[in-house]
Amino acid sequence: MQQLSGDRRRWYALITVCFAQLMLTIDTSILNVALPQIQHDLHFSQSGLTWVVNAFLVTFGSLLLLAGRLGDLAGRKRVFLAGLTLFTVASLLCGIADSSGLLIGARFLQGVGAAMQASVILAILVTEFPEPEERAKAMSAYVFAAVAGGSLGLLLGGTLTQLLNWHWIFFVNIPIGLAVGVAGWVLIPNDRGIGFSAGIDWLGSLLVTAALAAAVYGFVEPSTYGWDSSHTLVPLALALVLLTAFVAVENRHHNPIFPLRILKLHGLMLSSAVRCLLVTGVYGMFFLGSLYLEKVLGYGALGTGLAFLPYTVTVAILSLGVNRRLVARFGPVPVMAVGVAVAAAGILMLRLGGTHAGFFPFPFLAFLGMGLGIGNAFTPLMTIAMAEVPLQDAGLASGIVNVSQQVAGALGLALLTTIATSHSTSLSRAGQSLDASLVGGYHLAYEFAAGALILALILVVTVLRKHVPGPDPKQVPSPRLAHASRRGASR
Repeated sequence: MQQLSGDRRRWYALITVCFAQLMLTIDTSILNVALPQIQHDLHFSQSGLTWVVNAFLVTFGSLLLLAGRLGDLAGRKRVFLAGLTLFTVASLLCGIADSSGLLIGARFLQGVGAAMQASVILAILVTEFPEPEERAKAMSAYVFAAVAGGSLGLLLGGTLTQLLNWHWIFFVNIPIGLAVGVAGWVLIPNDRGIGFSAGIDWLGSLLVTAALAAAVYGFVEPSTYGWDSSHTLVPLALALVLLTAFVAVENRHHNPIFPLRILKLHGLMLSSAVRCLLVTGVYGMFFLGSLYLEKVLGYGALGTGLAFLPYTVTVAILSLGVNRRLVARFGPVPVMAVGVAVAAAGILMLRLGGTHAGFFPFPFLAFLGMGLGIGNAFTPLMTIAMAEVPLQDAGLASGIVNVSQQVAGALGLALLTTIATSHSTSLSRAGQSLDASLVGGYHLAYEFAAGALILALILVVTVLRKHVPGPDPKQVPSPRLAHASRRGASR
């Protein structure tokens, strides 16, 4: 530890937490291509199979705020390592599962461990990299892990399932988890947290966790029961009631789990709203895009994963410094705005693919456009979110960022899947072929997804731009004027 003190240790710590985030992101998508084999081997019903995915989403999404605040109170390193240990053990249980009940139970545990890790990673980065330029580099690495891991998961899941079996999509987490745990123990600095001396807001913790669990449950059920079902409406109504009670409790508690002052951090709140809209559109596209490639174009599990490589490679290239230089030259808002617009165009390009489309030019250009857009939008969005957050609230803010991403991901997947399924059913009843009906449903969902990104673009250029920290853009000379000024001074 002494030999790695200072600058080298910080960058090694960044690599460590980014591997942890990459493992979590991959885990959310690696399962998709293996679900048919899991259903066959463990005799899942169709409705039961959805809980292999939903069990993880419910515990992950509902515990993020609580885990983030626990990181502030008890120490982020402790929470991170505890979550990593639980996630790794749960992955082993998933891999050896020989019954549906054991697999679903282990997936619940995986979600708990994932929430504990993910909720404090951003806080660790903010604490380790206080300087804006270094923080931008750290955020770029984090964004690659958080965004590109989804398509890497499809590729890895297809490879492992096709060459070995579905058990290995969970076993692969074990060596990664062990290596990251050892590295995290050595490289992440010990932090005591602000402590529990003022007492713990147990009631607020229970209310916010239950509210988020009810909300996530309500969002994931429409794909099975529909939006007008009691399985959907009752949990969503319960979530609203619990959130109202939570706000009332937090307003009176002397040491709240969610200090309401955090709502005054406009950069954090507005960037989270933009992120919700982006994720609503983009996460649904991974799922629907995979279905389109497999069910309509006839791609196998490995081919589907390879098809998303334009997205992954583009995000990786932008994260290596291209996006950071663009932000330094043009500012975060223009780069974000162009990125969101390009991502929306990429989603609409998917609408040009038909029942017999080749990979070129579509969906290649669609995934390339989405990679260009998201790779340029997410890094400045993350930087704005954490720029004005006090260090004592960094864990909570990290939890808010992740909640906006996970809950919106569940909502987007449920909403777009329901739209696609309903429209496909209507087209099929009208006499269209199965492939044409599926494509028609996907096309309508793509339009709604692009609409979510257009709303995000409007929010960026009208509201979020007013809360970007740093110098007033109007007072910053253009590169050409700055060059002319320096040339005149030299004379």
